[in-house]
Amino acid sequence: MEQKQTQERPRSIRLTHQAAEAIVAVAIFLVGVVMMMDGHRVGMGWAPEGPQAGYFPFRTGAIIGISSAVILLRALFGKHRNQELFVSWDRFKQVLYVLIPAAFYVLVTQFIGIYVASALFIGGFMRVMARFSWTKVILVGVGISAMLFYMFEIQFMVPLPKGPLESLLGY
Repeated sequence: MEQKQTQERPRSIRLTHQAAEAIVAVAIFLVGVVMMMDGHRVGMGWAPEGPQAGYFPFRTGAIIGISSAVILLRALFGKHRNQELFVSWDRFKQVLYVLIPAAFYVLVTQFIGIYVASALFIGGFMRVMARFSWTKVILVGVGISAMLFYMFEIQFMVPLPKGPLESLLGY
């Protein structure tokens, strides 16, 4: 008699709605704490001429902190805790396909400027996600960046972060 071999699937991390709510509540609580600390640093009281610079940020941070603490407590100890899966790994990978390039775009903008970074970002998405030809990728990526440059730098006269290429061109 042949025995069936069952392969156990490795246990993966399972993010529930309850865990997601708790994680977001903690992150927002920390934002509130930072706001309160900065408000306290610059002065959160009432001066003879009116509220000090940190008056409203401190109170806003306190409201954010209290609200997120309530959400955290409800997520951990509430009557209606949701243990259903928050997101599957396949769906989360789709989010990462956008999130990681977007974070890289923000980082790269600091070094090569917004126009070159935008051309690369747009072109990269067109090539990787939609499989456009290199001709279309270059035309659209460069074209949109050139249009944005014209609109912001020349028409609106609003300087945006520039990199070495713009310096070489005299801008």
